[in-house]
Amino acid sequence: QVQLVESGGGLVQAGGSLRLSCATSVVPFRPNAMGWYRQGPGSQRELVATITNGGSTKYGDSVKDRFTISRDNAKNTVYLQMNSLKPEDTAVYYCAVGLPNAPVYWGQGTQVTVSS
Repeated sequence: QVQLVESGGGLVQAGGSLRLSCATSVVPFRPNAMGWYRQGPGSQRELVATITNGGSTKYGDSVKDRFTISRDNAKNTVYLQMNSLKPEDTAVYYCAVGLPNAPVYWGQGTQVTVSS
């Protein structure tokens, strides 16, 4: 069973920054992707950012130029640096691991709240 451990959520004022981390003991796919999705109140889950084991990244349109995803393959850990946060970034952020275009395993989610 693949378990994902997320950390780093919280409350921040608009314009502030947060860094999310997600670690797993194993990534049972080659190639693979690790990444983040989010679900805001009354919204569907959407892509935030993913990164493959080869370093290719993909971002949702609403976070480009503000968020940066990175990973440490040796530690099976993915990071999401979130800058210039906006109230509309408020959501539960879920870590995911899977194939490059198909998340398979999900974390429990971490709340990010951005106050105006």
